[in-house]
Amino acid sequence: MARISRRTLLAASLLPGPVLAQGAWPSRPVTLIVPWAPGGSNDVAARLIAPHLEARFGQPFVIENRPGGGGSLGMGMVARARPDGSTMLVSSASNHVFHALIQPDLGYDVQQSLAGVAMLVDVPNVLAVTNGLDVNSVQELIAKVRAAGGMSFGSSGVGSSNHLAGELFRLRTGLDLTHVPYRGGGQAISDLIAGTVPMAFLNLPTVLGPAQSGRAKILAVGTDQRVSSQPNIPTMQEQGVPDYSVRSWTGLFTPRGTPQPIIDSLAAALKDILQEPALKARLLELGSEPIWMDPAATDRFVKAEFDRWGPVVKAANVKLE
Repeated sequence: MARISRRTLLAASLLPGPVLAQGAWPSRPVTLIVPWAPGGSNDVAARLIAPHLEARFGQPFVIENRPGGGGSLGMGMVARARPDGSTMLVSSASNHVFHALIQPDLGYDVQQSLAGVAMLVDVPNVLAVTNGLDVNSVQELIAKVRAAGGMSFGSSGVGSSNHLAGELFRLRTGLDLTHVPYRGGGQAISDLIAGTVPMAFLNLPTVLGPAQSGRAKILAVGTDQRVSSQPNIPTMQEQGVPDYSVRSWTGLFTPRGTPQPIIDSLAAALKDILQEPALKARLLELGSEPIWMDPAATDRFVKAEFDRWGPVVKAANVKLE
């Protein structure tokens, strides 16, 4: 039997995991799957961050939009992909948690199949109203809804973070509210401006332009604290809606089983990238807040989101329509 030298054994012990042993990662383009159509908040975040990852790692990071099934189509592709660092998911709260709770028979377990790399940004939810409603605060809106015996609210679709924001508002206030789902925030804001729907729960970037031009009115943000880029907009809790907090976040995930050195390298790079002044300023300008979390914290955060929103989905009897 051939003898193996101590030098060979030492060299072998220093090699990384099975995928990394074949060469430094990445050795080929990396696909970032966005499970929504182009133009959404997580798509925009992915396209802003991808060039920085390319510069950092020396390989293309290619954005691939795979919309469908409330985000479950693209999410499933990554959940079933080979865990070699070549395919990753730029995921949002809507598909990763809310839709997964409403449609539990996805064919895979989100938390078991997808590993967190990093949280990227928070996209605040807001409560906006049509100008014709003539209210200037959440309490004025609550009084008007009660006097009217009920009211409808729009969102970007069933199972979206906007939809759940509206359902949480209904549960916390006891109001009689009817959900009107749209195929995206663009359609919802158009009808809100026209007065077809009196109120809507949407992402801040969708409403910010119309509100600044006076075509709609933002009454509150759904975050725990005021948004740094829009400090004049009060929170729901400030306006008397207890235990109200909705986070419409975007994060990066890989198939579970991806070598930890790949995950850690990406997470460290993203921490630096999100602190770059020009990128941070651009995200804030768009109404998004950088919220980097490391891989372990990302997984804990996702679990906490499932634990928090599961009872809300059940209490509100939210179902696919």
